[in-house]
Amino acid sequence: MRLFTTIAGLRCYLERHRSGKDVGLVPTMGALHPGHLSLIERARQENAIVIVSIFVNPLQFAPTEDFQRYPRQLEEDRKLCEEVGVDAIFAPTAIELYGKSPLNSDSGIQFTQVVPPGAMTSVLCGASRPGHFQGVATIVTKLLNLVQPERAYFGQKDAQQLAIIRRLVDDLNLPVTIVPCPIVRLESGLAWSSRNKYLTEVQKDRASIIYSALKEAQKVFQAGNRDAVGWRCHSTVIIEAVKSKLIKASDIEVEYIELVHPTTLAPLEQVEQDGLLAIAVRFGTTRLIDNMVLQNRQPIVAIDGPAGAGKSTVTRRVAQELGLIYLDTGAMYRALTWRVMSANIDIDDEPAIAEIVSQSEISLVESNDGVQVWIDEEEVTKEIRSLEVTANVSAIAALATVRRELVKQQQRWGAKGGIVAEGRDIGTFVFPDAELKIFLTASVEERARRRWQDIKEQKQGDMSLEQLEKDIQQRDLRDSTRAIAPLRKAGDAIEIKTDGMSISEVTERIVNLYHQKGFS
Repeated sequence: MRLFTTIAGLRCYLERHRSGKDVGLVPTMGALHPGHLSLIERARQENAIVIVSIFVNPLQFAPTEDFQRYPRQLEEDRKLCEEVGVDAIFAPTAIELYGKSPLNSDSGIQFTQVVPPGAMTSVLCGASRPGHFQGVATIVTKLLNLVQPERAYFGQKDAQQLAIIRRLVDDLNLPVTIVPCPIVRLESGLAWSSRNKYLTEVQKDRASIIYSALKEAQKVFQAGNRDAVGWRCHSTVIIEAVKSKLIKASDIEVEYIELVHPTTLAPLEQVEQDGLLAIAVRFGTTRLIDNMVLQNRQPIVAIDGPAGAGKSTVTRRVAQELGLIYLDTGAMYRALTWRVMSANIDIDDEPAIAEIVSQSEISLVESNDGVQVWIDEEEVTKEIRSLEVTANVSAIAALATVRRELVKQQQRWGAKGGIVAEGRDIGTFVFPDAELKIFLTASVEERARRRWQDIKEQKQGDMSLEQLEKDIQQRDLRDSTRAIAPLRKAGDAIEIKTDGMSISEVTERIVNLYHQKGFS
């Protein structure tokens, strides 16, 4: 592992090592803890090179805040990074990033800064920390420009920061994917934070009431009355549930408790789809923040697995049994592959494929015969199952442009929930917050036998079982090693090996798992 303190050193390292490799960036202010490590571990899974920045950014601190006191432990952080497989740390000084004079100028800061929308920076933490998110946006933009990663990782605990950075990336058309990662908590429920170091052991124990208050509000929200429009639990009721819990802790000073839209940060009276319940409190001089996303949607069932595991048939049956929508993401990629091939575009011509992706509209239409697949107003349900499409769909799906655009379409379908989706990376990439994740698999021999039977029944030609086994092994390798969203079992997915199981048996198993989670 390398440690760089200069822009020149970092750039030279990346120029020498990044060719043809994906780079993941984890921006931090140091004092690393399990929350940070979870970001690094996610980056390690998804990228060939992982860069961790460690920089206590003076632009984020007001004169009365804890800039000088903020924990700094570079040597300890270096050891932790090395243990979890970081490739390089970037730990510059303020002078290296901002120059010698601007920060101390009598006439104010004298260099270009990034200014996010005022409506996003003046609420929640921004109300008491003017200029904070301008400082965040500036340093994040600088880091993204210096490292130019394919992906950058941020924790959901800093939900306002995450929303602002996502908006920044969208507005400035920055070529990076922002990957949100779940909050990591102590056993007591307290969210990990570098500022936890300021707390005494007694205060840490008392601080667990923050998460308890959020969970109490979640119960109130979930128990709210439901009508044809959606949950009618008003924000005042939800916020009051938090207050009634926190009032039991006399040593807590509440700064704010608010319910806002998780993307725009606009105040909400009611949660139509998603709502961010955010809180900031003080224990003495220590300021802590936490949040919880409240979702008014039906559950999402994500079914992943290798080619030939029977995902499409099972997913369709599960959706029918549960009364949910079947989102055949594999068919969407097949439709686009068919579109590329019918236009005689070389599968290696990514710019031409990007043109098609950005203009094509794929739709899945329920019919008496199942789901019909349409692309650009042409029905291609049967055509996308051809041997030619099957042989090329992995190569098309692995293209970064294709995945970005189609994932956006898929996530729009899933915004209201109530879907069952199948693919290679649904639970890990498309719907990482799915309520039920299944990894459906079978031996290579079993999958080859199933595919051979399909070919015979559909009269698509003649192919030996031996050749099908080789093809499936090669596809498994391509799918599991591709740079963009590789085939991988989600950490919280339930694996079902389907050798010797009928479609009905697999379907029944998944439906039972759904009901066991309390969904009806």
